[in-house]
Amino acid sequence: MTLTVRLPNRVEQDLADYCVTHGVSKSEAVKRALEDLLRAPKSGDTHPFIGCDKGDGSDVSGTIKETLRARFRKSR
Repeated sequence: MTLTVRLPNRVEQDLADYCVTHGVSKSEAVKRALEDLLRAPKSGDTHPFIGCDKGDGSDVSGTIKETLRARFRKSR
């Protein structure tokens, strides 16, 4: 399939620089970029480390004020 795209001058220059640096043609670079774009996680998907804790809030970070108060009450 042939596709014609108009690129802003800045993007065209960045593409040319990338191609020289990585030794690939413009067509190959664009194909790789599109494949990466189309394989990207969908908007509803989350990063594996963001929002993955399904804890009940009993950890220290969730109850830091209570934990500190209890610690300082014991030391008095």
